Amino acid sequence: MTVLVPTMGSLHRGHQALIKRARTVSKEVIVSIFVNPLQFENKEDLEKYPRSPQLDIELATLAGATEVWFPEYEDIYPGEITTLSAGRIGSLYEGASRPAHFDGVVTVVNRLFEMVKPTHAVFGEKDFQQLFLIKNMSKKVEIISVPTVRSGSGLALSSRNIRLSEKEQENALIISKALTAASIEKTVESAQRTLDEVLGQENAFTKDYA
Repeated sequence: MTVLVPTMGSLHRGHQALIKRARTVSKEVIVSIFVNPLQFENKEDLEKYPRSPQLDIELATLAGATEVWFPEYEDIYPGEITTLSAGRIGSLYEGASRPAHFDGVVTVVNRLFEMVKPTHAVFGEKDFQQLFLIKNMSKKVEIISVPTVRSGSGLALSSRNIRLSEKEQENALIISKALTAASIEKTVESAQRTLDEVLGQENAFTKDYA
């Protein structure tokens, strides 16, 4: 059995949790590190994405990876790109504010599966819409999900957190507070109301969806 852990690099404890979960399935764990251009709306965001290849190798190896793979663009997209569609679900929620983002996600994951031919693949629950779409897309690869890893303050770990100021990280904590408050509600309707109420207490950002 071969387990693939697809990432875009800039690894942290959240990624290490994925790798450790993969090791419970198989001794052969491949971590791919590829910053996929199809997932970015503009070139500036792509260029600003944090990269730390040497540290990534160290963190992945410490967590139990047997191979850390850095495919080149030409490896993933050797010719004309055939973009897959994430369908209607891919255009909702996060997809509504990031057009074609999930098309890029399912396209690159499909290519990675074609190249590695894993029996299993591990993804985090932090990107829940992505996880849902990949589970629906995958027919031959068993998808394993891992709960979101958070900092001591409650902020979900993300490679992009380093781009947030101290104040922005503090503001972002309202999201975990809202999720915690909503989790004790008995119905979807009451959970939605609680989410909206708690998120409405913070004026530092605009809510796209909840």
